[in-house]
Amino acid sequence: MIKHIVFWKLHEQANGMSKAENAAAIKEKLEALEGKIEGLLKIEVGIDFLASAESADVVLYSEFESKEALNYYQQHPLHKAVMPFIAEARSERRVVDYEL
Repeated sequence: MIKHIVFWKLHEQANGMSKAENAAAIKEKLEALEGKIEGLLKIEVGIDFLASAESADVVLYSEFESKEALNYYQQHPLHKAVMPFIAEARSERRVVDYEL
């Protein structure tokens, strides 16, 4: 099993929306992918409530059957359709991919 975790810090304003609105939209868009991409076992998006200096604003936690499934997800048109929205909203991105 592969775990794919991404943290984003967001701009205060982007996509014509506030940081909070963008965080909610990112959550909605990514969680809507559940059950639509083969090999994606689980997807969960959390929005930070602490807002400390060390906090990211949004986190994606996802699980995949294999490395190939993760690669398939990253190239899938439904995933690629969400990426420009996130790219516009984010100021930083950190990612960790690991295998169990």
